[in-house]
Amino acid sequence: MTKEYYKKKIIDLRADIAKEKEAKKRDNERYAALIKGASSPSSKASYRKSKIDAAARHDRDIERYKRQIEDAKEALARLKK
Repeated sequence: MTKEYYKKKIIDLRADIAKEKEAKKRDNERYAALIKGASSPSSKASYRKSKIDAAARHDRDIERYKRQIEDAKEALARLKK
């Protein structure tokens, strides 16, 4: 692979992280509205659980993107040697 490939990959992954953070924020707002408008305690509990699960999924995806950036940086460093 070329240096340009890894540089572009890093840029794309950073953009993916930004998109994922926005998606996490949007999901949190949506679940907060659902929790606030829930009519029964059981539905509130269900929405809270879903909110926690969604946030954890977003966090895992962000961490995965960060690992991919580190891998690309290491590959780029190996190419420069």
